[in-house]
Amino acid sequence: MARTGGKRRTRPRGEIEELPSGALKAKVYAGMDPLTKRRHYLREYIPAGPDAHAEAEKALRRLLVQVDEKRNPRTTATVAQLLEQHFALLEVERTTKSTYENLARTHIVPLIGRVKLAALSSQVFDSFYAELRRCRAHCNRRRTVEHWKTTSHDCDHRCRPHICKPLAQSTIRQIHVVLSGALRRAVRWQWLARNPIEHAESPKQPPAKPQPPTSEEAARILNASWDDPDWAVLIWLTMVTGSRRGELCALRWQDVDLVRGVLRVERSVAQLGSETWEKDTKTHQHRRIALDPESVTLLTAHRARSMEIAAALGVELPVDAYVFSGSGDGSTHMKPGTITQRYSRLVQQLGIRTTFHKLRHYSATELIASGVDVRTVAGRLGHGGGGATTLRVYAAWVSETDQRASTGLLDRLPRRPVGDPGVVGPDELFVRNPYERAAMDLRAQILAGTHEAGSPLPTVLELSERYGIAVGTANRAVGLLKEWGLVDVRRGARAIVLARDEADSPALAPTREEVGDAPQTELGEVSEPSPPAAQVVAPTTAQLPDGLLELVLRRRGADVSRVVTAPVPLNAELLRKLLLDGITRSGGSGEEIGHYELELRQLGATDVLLTFVASA
Repeated sequence: MARTGGKRRTRPRGEIEELPSGALKAKVYAGMDPLTKRRHYLREYIPAGPDAHAEAEKALRRLLVQVDEKRNPRTTATVAQLLEQHFALLEVERTTKSTYENLARTHIVPLIGRVKLAALSSQVFDSFYAELRRCRAHCNRRRTVEHWKTTSHDCDHRCRPHICKPLAQSTIRQIHVVLSGALRRAVRWQWLARNPIEHAESPKQPPAKPQPPTSEEAARILNASWDDPDWAVLIWLTMVTGSRRGELCALRWQDVDLVRGVLRVERSVAQLGSETWEKDTKTHQHRRIALDPESVTLLTAHRARSMEIAAALGVELPVDAYVFSGSGDGSTHMKPGTITQRYSRLVQQLGIRTTFHKLRHYSATELIASGVDVRTVAGRLGHGGGGATTLRVYAAWVSETDQRASTGLLDRLPRRPVGDPGVVGPDELFVRNPYERAAMDLRAQILAGTHEAGSPLPTVLELSERYGIAVGTANRAVGLLKEWGLVDVRRGARAIVLARDEADSPALAPTREEVGDAPQTELGEVSEPSPPAAQVVAPTTAQLPDGLLELVLRRRGADVSRVVTAPVPLNAELLRKLLLDGITRSGGSGEEIGHYELELRQLGATDVLLTFVASA
């Protein structure tokens, strides 16, 4: 029978509907929803107005272009529905998957679980992360009471008003990882044309702040654990190997070579609630760790005790028995949660705030501080990436290492020139600040015996009035004397002058006759201004009178610069050096040394004690 002709009617791809409110709705068919298996439509609403129809036509064409270019969302699924499908197919460790599901159930679904995937944008995620940083309980700024238990009870001091606390930055980062993985899967399934979270501001990786116990705290923890030798061996082994608690629980005697002193780490014990099981190590690395002689001795004694316990039960300790076991024959392993709880009780009794995992931090920190290279430390701890994780997370600040680094750097730096204004030593200090001038004057009085050993210095208030400086400036002067080892400063008490050795006592001031009788040298000459014709040379051991000196650099009769310094020996070589330093500071050249002269005056006096003129 012949078929009747005629055109086949096609379903319109889009239409514009008028709503009872007068608004218009542009609607375009976008295929079957892969999740609900129903027809999927794209919709856009246009408010009523004189240009509503024109805007509706534009919206209809825009939606049709999205469908033609396959840039439209293919489903009406929500974030909660996507996460359910994502977790059903996610292949990760059971403990990791449990953590992800708990984060989704606690934070993601309550806040954005009902949002459709098509409505997700960078603004949605930024607002979501801002809410997590505001309050981890999602209180929505309502005044509530945090009850100490969920069952019926009479409220007391344990039931307190809710105080908003932000969610930890690391937890927000984990939530971002969960959402990113789920949305990438949605893009692969073609539920979405693009991943909307890529344009959101990613939560920053929180800085690592390892806080291992100090050496003193580690010693206290270990000493307190020796009441149970088997428990002490477990803590000891954690400190020296840096192994994870699950790796120690899975350790068997066949993994311990007491002859060669080698420990093999090949598996771990995981725990979820009360359920435990053996699995691969966290980074899927099998590693060999060298043991020190003391560790070998402790493990040997621990094995002997385990064999005695098994013999008392009438069994022989198997080769594959667990090293740390709660059963006499070593057939069962310890639970990681048990180790954590017992260690927490131990450190709480000692008053130390730390966790069992921080013993791993302690091991890495001590190894790096002792000079072990980072790659070796990373190998012992089972880290990848060439030791980047080891340095970023586990290498805490070690003051001894930092001091060695600063000393090593100092040994390689060029020596500073004598007379550098940055010098804090009293014998070379050029006074530039009021507190330095006061400190130098007090030092001269202490060396001269004005302030005897054991006597108190004047108060800071008295010093400020004596030198016409502020109280804070006088306090800095006393601090400088403390750095020089001249006084002892204690909180709430006056500074006490310390006793000085005879070698530190000031030399006697030279007399005019001693200066005049000194022989000449070829480095230079020291002349006394009155009478001008008296030419003398500086003795090599004599010293000017005690007290601050003012060095005046002159050229052709005019002052070039002035500095204040401590008393200096009348040594021609040192005077020549001071003259050269003054020329250099004033911008001159050492080649013109013959055109300069150096006058030495007592600070505050007008009379010139000596004038030094160097030979070119």
